[in-house]
Amino acid sequence: MVALKESNMPTSRELIFVCTKCDAPFSKWSGRCFECGAWGTLQESSLEIAEREKINGKKLKRLEYSAGVLSDFDTVTASQFSRMKTGMDEFDRVLGGGMVHGSLMLIGGDPGIGKSTLCLQVASLIARSLKEDECVLYVSLEESLEQVRMRLDRVGGATKGLRYLGNAESSAIIGAIIKHKPRFVVVDSIQTVKSSDIPSEAGSVAQIRACTVQFLECAKQCGIPLMITGHVTKEGYVAGPKMLEHLVDVVMYLEGDETHLYRLLRAVKNRFGSLHEVGVFEMMEKGLVPVANPSQLFLEQHASALTGSCVTVVIEGVRPFLIEIQALVTHTNFGYPKRTADGIDVNRIQLIIAILNKRAGVNLGMHDVYINVVGGYKVRQPSVDAAVVAALLSAYKDVSLGNIVCMGEIGLGGEVRAVPHIERRVKEAFNLGFLKVYVPSSLLAEAGEIVNSGEIIGISSVKELEKYIT
Repeated sequence: MVALKESNMPTSRELIFVCTKCDAPFSKWSGRCFECGAWGTLQESSLEIAEREKINGKKLKRLEYSAGVLSDFDTVTASQFSRMKTGMDEFDRVLGGGMVHGSLMLIGGDPGIGKSTLCLQVASLIARSLKEDECVLYVSLEESLEQVRMRLDRVGGATKGLRYLGNAESSAIIGAIIKHKPRFVVVDSIQTVKSSDIPSEAGSVAQIRACTVQFLECAKQCGIPLMITGHVTKEGYVAGPKMLEHLVDVVMYLEGDETHLYRLLRAVKNRFGSLHEVGVFEMMEKGLVPVANPSQLFLEQHASALTGSCVTVVIEGVRPFLIEIQALVTHTNFGYPKRTADGIDVNRIQLIIAILNKRAGVNLGMHDVYINVVGGYKVRQPSVDAAVVAALLSAYKDVSLGNIVCMGEIGLGGEVRAVPHIERRVKEAFNLGFLKVYVPSSLLAEAGEIVNSGEIIGISSVKELEKYIT
């Protein structure tokens, strides 16, 4: 290779190699991309280098700006940004009351969790209320027209007004939206859409970013709500760039365990509503069915006479519902005791076991401990700590807790700390027939003023809670 001579001025073009999958640049060719690990994806490219301007007595040219057109907020009326109801209350709840016109929404989830089914149900419900000249566009690049029709028949959806497009080009999808002006658009999924302007394969970082920007501009200009689906990685994030979540208006995740029937729809970003709402669905043969009373779903087979079982109340958004915590404590057959948790962080369980040993004198050092949240629910709230302690003590002493509800956060000193929304939690417990509720002592007066039925007991420490379980 001929060596390049040094020069005071940079060359106008520089040869580089760019990965067609992740857009990572390299100075020399290699058979494998060192960023994403793909083989045979490095291609030659040229990088334009700007010439440095000589400042020998010359003045820098001033940049010329063109003034943009300003808009007055008084020209916008409330009717122009009214929300579109989908007819599925749990779905509308997560969005903050319905879909906003011109919004771009992203729904993620594991493969097979029910994203396509939920989107198809929403599209079918909107299609039921269309006028004669209106339509809903369903773009599916993973399923053919016949396969989508089979799914539609299974969920009992309407076909009138629902249109299908199976083109992978983003320009063709946007062209169809501009031409037919549908009331609602679903793109399933963003990883399969490709823009001809980007020289890389579908699903790459550059393709996902470029196609999302195009869909965002289309949604804003046409005033049409557009929903795209995306798969998630092993870490639980949407596959592709994190920038994808910054581009869209709403980011929702459909969570759940494939071995259980329930699904939770959470919003982790919502420019037009609250992030504290959650929709609860039950996966049935005819699709996702909204659950109006989640407490009955998670306590359907609760037995008050069972040892190692305690009920607590969690708050999802503004909705309280009851879940059951189960514990099993057995003598270990090995020198190192086992700690297993399903539905709750195992590190939190180890912390609670250490607090019980230090503050309450309950030594579980020679016992295996198993914790399970019934129904596959994933607990993210420290308010269930007291229920975990009660379940552990019940299993350790082999004593049934009866028809009680326990709530409170456990501190390192063994104290039971206050939890928010105590009035909603206590009311929900009594409404479902529980007669005794254990709450933090600091909230006893507040809970007693709101609820006059049933028995409310205040607990201040794990040592005090241990005395009640006999």
